This record gives sequence, C-alpha cells and structure tokens, in this order.
Amino acid sequence: MLMLRRIGPVLRPLAGWIALAIGLGALAMLANIALLALSGWFITAMAMAGLAGVSMNFFTPGATIRALAMTRTAGRYAERVVGHEATLRVVALLRPWLFARLLPLAPAALADLRDGDLMARLRGDVDRLELVVLRVVVPFAVAGIVLAIGLGWLALTYAPIVAVLAPLLALAGLAVPLAARRYGARAAARLAEGQGRLASTLVDHVEGLAELTVYDPEQRHLARLLAESDAVLGDERRLTAANAFTGAMFGLCAHLALMATMALAIAGFTAGALTAPQVPMLALFSLAMFEAVAPLPLALLSLPAALASLRRLMDVTERAPSVSEPADPIAPPASGVLRFERVGLRYPGAADFALRDIDIVLEPGRMLGVAGPSGAGKTSLVGLAMRFLPESEGRLSFAGTALSAFDGDEWRRRIALLPQDAPLLAATIRANLHLAMPDASEAEMLAACELAGILPFVLRQPEGLDLFVGAHGTQLSGGEARRIALARALIKPAPILILDEPTEGLDPDAAGALLRRLRSARAEQAILVISHDETVLSSCDMTLRLVAGRMLAP
Repeated sequence: MLMLRRIGPVLRPLAGWIALAIGLGALAMLANIALLALSGWFITAMAMAGLAGVSMNFFTPGATIRALAMTRTAGRYAERVVGHEATLRVVALLRPWLFARLLPLAPAALADLRDGDLMARLRGDVDRLELVVLRVVVPFAVAGIVLAIGLGWLALTYAPIVAVLAPLLALAGLAVPLAARRYGARAAARLAEGQGRLASTLVDHVEGLAELTVYDPEQRHLARLLAESDAVLGDERRLTAANAFTGAMFGLCAHLALMATMALAIAGFTAGALTAPQVPMLALFSLAMFEAVAPLPLALLSLPAALASLRRLMDVTERAPSVSEPADPIAPPASGVLRFERVGLRYPGAADFALRDIDIVLEPGRMLGVAGPSGAGKTSLVGLAMRFLPESEGRLSFAGTALSAFDGDEWRRRIALLPQDAPLLAATIRANLHLAMPDASEAEMLAACELAGILPFVLRQPEGLDLFVGAHGTQLSGGEARRIALARALIKPAPILILDEPTEGLDPDAAGALLRRLRSARAEQAILVISHDETVLSSCDMTLRLVAGRMLAP
C-alpha cells in the first residue's frame, strides 16, 4: 500500500471522478440485489395469495421492482461512463506527468535504460496503472459499501444466515484470491519486468537486424529474444491458471451459500421466524450478494503487476537530475565565447576521470575540430557543453559567465547540435525540421536543406518536404538521413553549432563541399566539429586531439 500512497498525490485531482464512480457502482449493485430479493418475495407472495384466494396490494411492490430495474440499468450505464472517463483521465494525467519528469533526467540520468525499456514504462506500465482505478480502487470500495449495507440488513432480518454467508463471501472474495495471488505473485511481478525486457530486446533486434544478419550467424540474439518471450508466456500461463482456480472456487462458494441459506431459511420458516415469501427472498439475496465480491479476485491478482509497474515508474521519476538548476537562473547572452578552463569530468561511481584538464576556447566565426579514438571522451565533451553533465572540476563559461548560472533550457537554445546518433522521427521531412524550429518558414527549411546538401533530393520528390522518412529514416539511405538530421541542426538559430561526425555517409567531395558551405554561410557562428575524417579536420581553423580523456597540445 505504500507504493499506492506514493502515486496518490498524482491522482488527487481525479478524486471526484473516482468517488462518483464508486457511488454509482454501489447504487447499481444495491439496486440489483434488492431487485432480485424483492422479485423472489413478490412472486412467492402472489402465488400464495392466489392459492389462498385472498387479495393483496401488488401495485406497491410492482412499482418498486420497476423503479429498482430502472435504477440498476441507469446506475450501471452511468458507472461505466464515469468509470471509463476516470480511467481515461488517469492516462491523460499519468503520461504527461511521467514525460515531464523524464525530460529533466535525459539523457545522462537515463543512460542506463534502453529505448525499448523507456517505451515500455511510458506505455505498458502506465497502461497497467490506468486499470488500478477500474480493477482495484472502485471494486474494493463498492464491495465494502455493499457488504456493509447488505449484511447489516440481513442481520436485522434473520441473523443466522449472516453467520454462514459472511465466511463464504470472505472465502470467495478474499481468502481464495489471496491464495491464488500468492501462487501467481512472483509471476505477476516478473511479468512487468519481463515485458519491459522483451520490448527492449525486440526493439534492439529490429533496429539491428542488418548487423545481426552479418555478425550473428548463430542467431544468439534471436534465441535470447525467444527465451524472453517464452518466459513472459510462462508467467501469463501461471496467472491464467490462478484466475481459473479463483473462478471455480467462486462458483462453488456461491452455490454453497445458496444451499445453506435455503436450508436455514426453511428451518426458520418451520420455526415460525420467517414467512414463506421470505425464504426465496433471502436465498436470492444471498446469491446476489456474491456480485459485490465478484470483481475482487481479479483486483487482487492485478495488484502485484500494478505494483511492479508503479515500482518501475517510481524508479525513474524519483531519480535526481544529473545537473541541478540554479536557484536564480539567468538568461545567457545572445553571443559570446564558450570556454573550457581546466575542466574535468568523472562519472558517478567511476574511479577515474573521463576527461581531465580540458582547455578549449570556442569563439564566434571560428571552426574548431576535435579528434580522437573511440572512448577518448568526445561524447562526454558534448555532454558538458550541452550542460547534460556537470563538470567535476574546472570551469565552463559563456561570455564570461559560468554555465551553472544559466537556466538549462535557455542555455541549450544557444546550441544547435547534430549528435552522432541523431534519430529521425517517423514523420515527414517538414515535421523533423520543425523539431528544431517550430515556426520555420518553407524558405528557411529549403535553405537549411541546401546548406546540408540534401535540397536536390528533396526537390526530386513529388511530396517535397512532406516526404515520409519512416522510423529512424528507414525510407532513406544512410547519407540522406544524415543530411536531413544535419539540416535540422542548421535550421536552428543558435550562436554555437556542434557537429558530431557531420560527413558520415558522404563521399570526400561532398564532405568538402559541405564544410565550405558552412564556412561561407555561418561566418559569425562558433562551430565545433567532432570527426575521425582528417579531410574534415583539415578544413577547421584548429584541431584538438583527445586521448584517454586528455587533450594533446595542438
């Protein structure tokens, strides 16, 4: 319950909707129980009056039965509408809430999570939590209200039945589901984690299919994917068996309650404590009471998976951002010099520094190259410049002011970045360019495409900028996808431009032409180019080389 209390404040704005769903559910269920009980009494009373040849007032019970039937129908419809509205509002609340907490953590604080795992948390785990309202909160609250009223009335009418009915209700609604939950608890908890792992592995397998075809001829990755799928299916089979057991036991308890109630009611009639019409009334009342506990087995079996999903969400949302925002942030100036002064970086828990004694001066109008082998610290350098990571030592400044004094989002608006693994969304070229500059005009987008060297390709397409590129640019060649990502970085108006392997997928002539266009068109922009290509680096004003996290003298 501690985990549910942690999510409670998030769902507090929906308390009114949830309370209304509970009230309507209890009203509809009480109306149904009363309808069945009164119908049993009425039919028996009318039959006995006919046999005795006496008259009775059938207008009042007949009108009451019609009123209860209409109340049950209207109540159930209203409860479904309100309950599903509350559920949809839970989704509309949880996904933006989760996404808003992921944004400050990206990318450094989420580096240990794969894309598929994050997607599973954002979709699968939230989907599982949305059912908490319909499958857990509302059923337990409704059952509590209905059982309190129903058993209280039964105690006043004929108390001996309560002594039999209450234990059977507890057995069907709590004891058996708790035993089944214990049987399937580990499977339910593993299911949330397993589905997350399966989603991550599946995404990796699909995205890396070409590489796996070449480098994994023994299909070890496919075997791992199938093993994870089998594990998920095994857990689902165990939960299905638990559900089947609770369903069978529920039916058994309901029929035992019916027979026991009939026996006690007949004994009460024989003793003169009950009238004849009350015997079927109490029997149908006892049977109908099981409707109150019918949703509880599913609620109890759903709870472990919901708690596991909640745990996975809290594991992400309760992380601390890698970089703390200043208490009184200031806006960075429109232009200036970016300086690294004896900057060092050590990742949390690492024994050694990833970067040490880094000195860089990036001035407007200058193109600075950075080279180094894989693992030398080039990506860490970009993370520091973007303020995704805090420097462990030294000073980072822009226009003479420490980066730590700036608002993080405002500072990142001063940098246009082309990362090495720049993804394209499954959308059009236009939509991908609008990510960097939402209000960009057609002319600005075409100019960025021309500067990136992709304009001739765009103009050849019948759809032009509205060409659908596919997820990760799968509808394009590698060079075309890279240049569209480059155009997205170039369209952003920023004083600093950071390009990580901008000529990847281009031939030497195209790479040289691209750099010449950049030098000509962005004469006032400070440009940092990270590359392994010596042709690219030779076009820069200066090249700095990183080796094992340290910068060699130029």
